[in-house]
Amino acid sequence: MKVFSGRLRSSSTAAGRGLFLSVVGLAVSTALFVLAVVSISFILLGIGVFTTPVVLEAVRKHANQRRLWAATWSSVRIPVPYRPFPKELRPGVTGQVERTTLMLKDPATWRDLLWLLVDMTAGSVLAVVAAGLMLYPVESVVLAAGLWRVFQDEPYWYMFVPVDSQLTGLAALALGIVLFHVGLRATGAVLRAHFLLARTVLAPARDEELARRVERLTETRHEAVDTAASELRRIERDLHDGAQARLVAMGMNLGTIEALVEKDPAQAKKMLAMARESSAEALTELRDLVRGIHPPVLAERGLGDAVRALALRLPVATEVTVELAGRAEAPVESAAYFAVSEALTNAVKHAQAERVYVDLHHTEGMLRISVTDDGKGGAVAGPGSGLSGIERRLGTFDGVLAVSSPAGGPTMVTMEIPCALS
Repeated sequence: MKVFSGRLRSSSTAAGRGLFLSVVGLAVSTALFVLAVVSISFILLGIGVFTTPVVLEAVRKHANQRRLWAATWSSVRIPVPYRPFPKELRPGVTGQVERTTLMLKDPATWRDLLWLLVDMTAGSVLAVVAAGLMLYPVESVVLAAGLWRVFQDEPYWYMFVPVDSQLTGLAALALGIVLFHVGLRATGAVLRAHFLLARTVLAPARDEELARRVERLTETRHEAVDTAASELRRIERDLHDGAQARLVAMGMNLGTIEALVEKDPAQAKKMLAMARESSAEALTELRDLVRGIHPPVLAERGLGDAVRALALRLPVATEVTVELAGRAEAPVESAAYFAVSEALTNAVKHAQAERVYVDLHHTEGMLRISVTDDGKGGAVAGPGSGLSGIERRLGTFDGVLAVSSPAGGPTMVTMEIPCALS
């Protein structure tokens, strides 16, 4: 019974998502495709230079949202292959022309436009099928319950069954039951097929993807080197200003105590107490420093327990779900841990969230992590944002970050790192 209930719930959820995607595909994808074609056509008139970047940016956001749904709903990963813009674009009309040119030269832009065309046709059909497999059987129940009487003059066709009597109504119900059982098993697969179709169109060619990955890994390698050097300087500074200073002061106190131990035992005793306090404070600072480099619970218990321990220290209610059959390599676990830590810090500090949900699982060679909060939303990924550090950390391992954060919330930060568990 529990198996049936779980399958019914997952299939019904997939059907609802399919219905939602069919509406989005027909409405949003069609509108954006028309706007993009018109805007690009108006470039020769000069108007398109100002409208095209805006429209294409909206297309990219729409495509990225579908990538996020593909990853979170059906575990289908669709690469994000957009070429980065130069750090500084010239202002005014010249900058608009340059921005428009860069976007139109990017092959990913044309794949996005092709995907809009596919999404409003074949993609919407697949989404409707995913919804119909669970919704269509409901009609057979209504027909068998008595709606067939409305169609006595002219039979109503339920697929290949002409319904015009109670007997044919029951035949339609039997067919609906068969379709219902088919839907229980096939709805999720059809929804996944919708996302696989999107990946077929949106994903770059293999050679292009390899070149992009090499470029990204080269960039993230340089960033990792810079980050490591900065981290070493931070550790050195923390040691110099914190524990090292206390240990030096404690050494001087011990020297003074050695001189006073016979002349003034009472003063020597007071200074010994001060030295003990200094040693305890130095030990606490060293432990905090070590925890910032590699938390002991992460090394001893693994990523799942480390994230649970991290959640316990948060001032908001946090629910952690972990489905990991083993452990990843230590560098991957460390990167994932600090990425989750930064995402949780952002949720508490900036999103004003009251509840946070963390999900960790490993499927298809990917460590997938999602951090969802009920805060005010409005978070964005990219240079200069609070999530740029997470992007750099994940990029070192060829990982990706996706963010869904509409104004008013909720915010979902999804992270993926390719790795194997042992």
